[in-house]
Amino acid sequence: MKTRGGAAVGCDCSVIHKDIVEQVAALMPKDEILFDLAELFKVFGDSTRAKILCALFRSRMCVCDIAALLGMTKSAISHQLRVLKQAKLVKYKKEGKVVYYSLEDDHIKNIFDQAFAHIVE
Repeated sequence: MKTRGGAAVGCDCSVIHKDIVEQVAALMPKDEILFDLAELFKVFGDSTRAKILCALFRSRMCVCDIAALLGMTKSAISHQLRVLKQAKLVKYKKEGKVVYYSLEDDHIKNIFDQAFAHIVE
């Protein structure tokens, strides 16, 4: 394997391990699933949305509360919540004139917990 500055940059082998390639190919998710996964990670890739999700891990909240917590405008928070709703990461419930946001399900918290564990290793 060639290295550049100590980092591997490619494979010099001329043998294709057909059995491994076929085995892994059979286990690969469909392209549509991988596209959806990449889109999900794009949503997680914004620090404001990450902050909103972290807040919602603790409690359901309305736009005004989230805006006050993060020191942002209600409009900015509403925009980010719309993105999170479209990604099916948050849900809302209207009670009177107030709309409360919460996590769609526990999977979101599990994803964050795994990411945090990876970061602090």
